[in-house]
Amino acid sequence: MKFVDYINIAQILVGIVLTVVILLQAKGSGIGTALGGGTSSSFRTRRGVEKTLFQLTIVLAVVFLAISAWGVRATLHP
Repeated sequence: MKFVDYINIAQILVGIVLTVVILLQAKGSGIGTALGGGTSSSFRTRRGVEKTLFQLTIVLAVVFLAISAWGVRATLHP
């Protein structure tokens, strides 16, 4: 297995985890808030698990972008 293959596997795994974390965040909000209703609850402070999921989403997105850039570089310059 080449190094590029490991990068691709890492990108797939991070993408799956990122998708799950995003879906866990959206699970707490109803369809009304997803379509713009319930604006009073959109300005509340994140606490506990919700805050952790939010921060984890940011970290995973940055890791996903870094792995993607690294993968492109490894593919173009073997």
